[in-house]
Amino acid sequence: AILACALKLAADPTTNTVPLKIGTIEATNYFDQTMTVTGTVAQVTVHTSIAFLNMDQPYPNSPFTLVIFSKDAPQFGDLKALNGKGVEATGKIKKYHDKPEMVLDSTNQLKVLPADAGK
Repeated sequence: AILACALKLAADPTTNTVPLKIGTIEATNYFDQTMTVTGTVAQVTVHTSIAFLNMDQPYPNSPFTLVIFSKDAPQFGDLKALNGKGVEATGKIKKYHDKPEMVLDSTNQLKVLPADAGK
C-alpha cells in the first residue's frame, strides 16, 4: 500500500517541478498555471512602458503573447532581434482580455531555440 501511494504521488502532476511544455494554442487551457510555452515570435512591438512579443501570428490574431515591462526590458537586449525566432517561455499563464499571456521579468524565463529545432 505504501508503494502504491508513493507511485501515485510520483505521477501526480502537482508535485512535478518541471513545467509542462505546450504550444501557443494550448495556453488557453492552462490559465494561472506555470508552463513552458513554445512558439515562433511573429511580431515584436516595443512601446515606452511595455513590449509585446506576439507568438505564431501578429496581433490581433496571435494565440499567445509574451509581455515585458520597460523596467525589465534592458536585460533582454534587442527584442526586435527575436522576430521570427523559435522560443520557449516559462512562467505563469495569465488571462488578459480573454487571451493568454505571460509576463517575463527575467531572461531565465526565455530561451531562444536553435534554428534547426523541430526539423
